[in-house]
Amino acid sequence: MTVAFDRSGLEHFIQDSEWTDIQTQIEHADQQLRAKTGVGARYTDWLHLPSTFTEAELTAIQHAAQRIQQQSRVLVVIGIGGSYLGAKMALDFVKSKWHNDLVQDQECKVYFAGNSLSAADLKRTMQVIGKQDFSVNVISKSGTTTEPALAFRFFRKELVARYGEVGANQRIYATTDGERGALHDEALSEGYERFVIPDGVGGRFSVLTAVGLLPMAAAGIDIEQVLAGAKEAEGDYQSKQLADNPALQYAAARRILYDKGYHTEILANWEPSLQYLGEWWKQLMGESEGKNQKGIYPSSANYSTDLHSIGQYIQEGRRDLFETVVRVEQEQVDATVPVTNQQDGLAYLEGRQLSTVNQTAALGVALAHIDGGVPNMAVTVAIQDAFNLGELIYFFELAVGISGYLFAINPFNQPGVEAYKTAMFALLNKPGYEAASRAYAQRLQK
Repeated sequence: MTVAFDRSGLEHFIQDSEWTDIQTQIEHADQQLRAKTGVGARYTDWLHLPSTFTEAELTAIQHAAQRIQQQSRVLVVIGIGGSYLGAKMALDFVKSKWHNDLVQDQECKVYFAGNSLSAADLKRTMQVIGKQDFSVNVISKSGTTTEPALAFRFFRKELVARYGEVGANQRIYATTDGERGALHDEALSEGYERFVIPDGVGGRFSVLTAVGLLPMAAAGIDIEQVLAGAKEAEGDYQSKQLADNPALQYAAARRILYDKGYHTEILANWEPSLQYLGEWWKQLMGESEGKNQKGIYPSSANYSTDLHSIGQYIQEGRRDLFETVVRVEQEQVDATVPVTNQQDGLAYLEGRQLSTVNQTAALGVALAHIDGGVPNMAVTVAIQDAFNLGELIYFFELAVGISGYLFAINPFNQPGVEAYKTAMFALLNKPGYEAASRAYAQRLQK
């Protein structure tokens, strides 16, 4: 295992007997997940995705990525939620948040669209692309999700204007349902290259499918290593015993803390390149657990920045929150604090590695938060590379699957997401929503 779980910061909040007591519940939840006897079982194919991913599918993704790199300097990835956050998280994690400014030869810049309804954001994305050759990867199970479908209209129009109908269609890559849906049908009729979102894998669990792997490969990430890391995790995380399975320890700790009144979890990091790990994790946790008036509220923090904003609240606010810190053992780059004659009071740091300062600050903050009544645990990766990314993804996916069953809810549906869509469609007078449109019109008149 390259991902480690550190629960030493919980010793003042969770007794040894509580770990023993929850073991039976963990075993039951694990059995439900692996035997597919729990609710939502039809959407648990992600559990064995790393070990069943076919060589043919991997090769197809790699070849498509090579064509994108040859024909375009920019890949526009159009998607929202699980069709966006996983790929963005992966690019930042392995490359950096500056990937598009530091792009190497044979790699693509990757821009994301279709994750908002902002005209300003759409126009500025087009301005950034400018005259650069670009291709589009549109990701949608149905092809009718409002945000990405609208964005796709704009970018397809621009492709046609530049390259003509035939040339545009050769630059469009559709990741969608394998048999049905508006995007599936359009891809067939127009000749877009297609990749399949498996039926048994929900959007927030789809980063290890073509949904996440094609943008990763186009950006120059070794997706074989990503899948290898996830496959190793799949094998390593088989044990039902807490002592042997860090993902189960994490799930158990969250449930024990929840029962003690800690209802908000902060996923914290000390690297700006991990900001979107928090965004991806928030969807994974929030959409999986937030049902039936249950679940832990997922939040995130980026240190040191947020220590100078919400740090005061974390240290001394309401004691209903706990922290999970994502740590990186080995920095990919480092810097030595310069020796100068500046009067900034930092002479004691001169000659030290900045990574050491960062890691020491992280330790100090953890101790201060624990002393302030904030339970603290850590998930540690050895280094930010493709292999560790794959294992980290699997770690969190397995943990939330177990956690959902510990809460006795279906962790694989998202009925509440449809509520905002119904209201939006009704107010926009979408056909089929006439009754809701009238009801909302009367409500707004009042």
